[in-house]
Amino acid sequence: MLIDTHTHLYLEQFDEDRDQVIQQALQAGLGKFFLPNIDMSSVPGMLALTEQYPGVCYAMMGLHPCSVEAGFETDLQKIYDALANKPIIAIGEIGIDLFWDKSTLPLQREAFRIQVQWAKEMKLPIVIHARDSYNELFEELNVLNDDQLSGVFHCFTGSLQQAEKILSYGNFYLGIGGVSTFKNSGLNNVLPHVPLNRIILETDSPYLAPVPHRGKRNESAYTALVAQHLSQLLNKPFAEIEQQTTQNALNLFQVTG
Repeated sequence: MLIDTHTHLYLEQFDEDRDQVIQQALQAGLGKFFLPNIDMSSVPGMLALTEQYPGVCYAMMGLHPCSVEAGFETDLQKIYDALANKPIIAIGEIGIDLFWDKSTLPLQREAFRIQVQWAKEMKLPIVIHARDSYNELFEELNVLNDDQLSGVFHCFTGSLQQAEKILSYGNFYLGIGGVSTFKNSGLNNVLPHVPLNRIILETDSPYLAPVPHRGKRNESAYTALVAQHLSQLLNKPFAEIEQQTTQNALNLFQVTG
């Protein structure tokens, strides 16, 4: 089976056909869907999916960096309280986003640090959102990383040097999705140098659909298209891509197959 390690299936873009989208993905070879949280507004829908699809949909907890603003500590406490007693597989998605708003960088840094501490306390991996912010995140991880910490840089779009830096942290993976199929992404020059045992697959649906669906709503079924692209790029059998990336995801998120 394949695993979509990052999908926002609870968002309104799927309100009309959510169950159908999940069934289509299952028919396409997907076995599990990992759901990153955004803020308190996304908690009910996310938890409802995990209850409706036990053993198939899994929840994470975290405050998305684009939702970090003045008074974020209150939001963090609400998320912590709401999800502390729920079966959570990761802290995420968390990180730093400097594409939309650079003015909140100090707040984003502090929110990231707090949530990394959650991860260490709960022995959970972190799911990192890094948009225009690799250097800032490296500055944080250079201090925060230790053998207690593991995670993934979701939607990796960086350079080979940045990939090598991430892998140097020891217990971190690259989340590879639809962007890898874009000709101008640059990832075709990076991924052949990344060990397959450090890659997990994702869609970030409903965003960033792979070719040939670029610009349309992304779906978890398209994880298979990402795997096919990797198979061609790395000159490895599809079955090997499927087996290794799935095992990587199960290992990172401590989920049984």
